[in-house]
Amino acid sequence: LRSLGFTVNIWTLKVILPVGISFYTFHGLSYVIDIYKKRIPAERNYVDYAVFVSYFPLLVAGPIERATHLLPQIQRKRAFDYKKAKDGIAQMLWGFFKKMVIADNCAPIVNEIFSNTGTESASNLALGAILFAFQIYGDFSGYSDIALGTSRLFGIELLKNFSYPYFSRDIAEFWRRWHISLSSWFRDYLYIPLGGSKGGLWMKVRNTFIIFLVSGFWHGANWTFIIWGGLNAVFFLPLLLAKKNRENLEVVAVGKLIPSFRETFSIMFTFLLTCFAWIFFRAESVSSAIQYIQGIFSKSLFVFPTEFRPVLAGLIIIMLVTEWLNRTQDYGLRIHNQKPMIQAIIYIFVAY
Repeated sequence: LRSLGFTVNIWTLKVILPVGISFYTFHGLSYVIDIYKKRIPAERNYVDYAVFVSYFPLLVAGPIERATHLLPQIQRKRAFDYKKAKDGIAQMLWGFFKKMVIADNCAPIVNEIFSNTGTESASNLALGAILFAFQIYGDFSGYSDIALGTSRLFGIELLKNFSYPYFSRDIAEFWRRWHISLSSWFRDYLYIPLGGSKGGLWMKVRNTFIIFLVSGFWHGANWTFIIWGGLNAVFFLPLLLAKKNRENLEVVAVGKLIPSFRETFSIMFTFLLTCFAWIFFRAESVSSAIQYIQGIFSKSLFVFPTEFRPVLAGLIIIMLVTEWLNRTQDYGLRIHNQKPMIQAIIYIFVAY
């Protein structure tokens, strides 16, 4: 990884690699379950099946593909497509930017803050939670963009995995935009078989908690991940019970340069909720997470954070602005409609 320019972060490896194994497992499970449920016939061609289960772009960080989507693309003849290849390289470039520029530069600061919870100021602790939100987004969505872009070079379209989740107006929308292939896998192979939202109030509450708790356990066998999943269930349930979990289905502020005050408030509030839950996701133990949260609520919250890095803040803003302007596109750097000179300048800037 270092030879490719990646910063090797121990915490990232501890989460990403086991999750990669889980991606592979879920990838294979969906195929077996779909055959058992007679949704698809069993694949008789061993080569096609081998390519399906071992398709390298998605093995490390997804997306979790379905046989109904990937197998037909593997089986049909494909010719080199310049536009797809160009698009794929651009998406890979954007993925590398998010991984190597955003995530890898957030990681050392986050590690320092989370390792010294007892001595850091409240403002530094708050900054650490926010930077971790961008670190994990840069890691996971960056890897996904690299996978989707690589696959596009071969003429194969993988399922979209992230859709600008930090522009979500509520937690329900966040989970429709974060790790889409994983969320849809849990929905189709666990939530719906359990009864989904049918069967009354108790069934809704039970199934929602099961899904989020399993999602937490899927990320790691630690109580911190379980609590992270439970918190998201608590955030999600009021929307489900009030039947407001399907309100924000369209892209935010379509046709407008900036969102309304209400949309801005909703986006910021949702982001803060996710940051709060991310503290448990990142902490080494439940007690450390509680200490971290307690440390945020003190007078030093209003002191300027000593760990603030202007250049990193500027890079995060560039990422957010780029993705905001392209929020109706498949990925943040999809600028194929721009003039060639503008495209070249943007690509050189991102690569540099």
